[in-house]
Amino acid sequence: MDSYLELPIGDQAPEIVTAVVEIPQDSVNKYEYDANLNVFVLDRVLHSPVHFPGDYGFIPQTTAQDGEPLDILILGDTPVFPGCMYSARPIGLFEMLDQGACDEKIVAYATANPRFTDIQNYTEVQPHFLLEVAHFFSVYKDLEGKRTRVLGWKDREAAYAVIRSSHERFSKSHASK
Repeated sequence: MDSYLELPIGDQAPEIVTAVVEIPQDSVNKYEYDANLNVFVLDRVLHSPVHFPGDYGFIPQTTAQDGEPLDILILGDTPVFPGCMYSARPIGLFEMLDQGACDEKIVAYATANPRFTDIQNYTEVQPHFLLEVAHFFSVYKDLEGKRTRVLGWKDREAAYAVIRSSHERFSKSHASK
């Protein structure tokens, strides 16, 4: 493996995918994976007084509509660390615009966390937590002068479709390499 971006997407994708965590739950630090250096770097500290509502990162071997790896937000109890990799079960899709561009996020839980094994769709998550997620993504860039807009939630089948199309986009772009 030359890069975290080339890790396997997961043998059972899209039902279970590999998640690479860039930002631990509750963090105010925005880490990003630098594929050229193969390290995680501090991009910035959030300007707004909010924190990430779950472990946040990407699914390897995917390219989202914005040209970046497909984002994933993993529900959990405690944070992990930047660079941690684990299997996650997608349960929904969160759609938003980031400065006018489509920014889709897969919502999932770690398969190793027994507290979430009964959840099959985002509609089974506590409604207030869904409000917290939407609120976070609607305001976390405000004090930077950047605008986001929440579009809403879709079920796990929509998440699966986005994972499949993002994996196909990645595969096509890397087929000639």
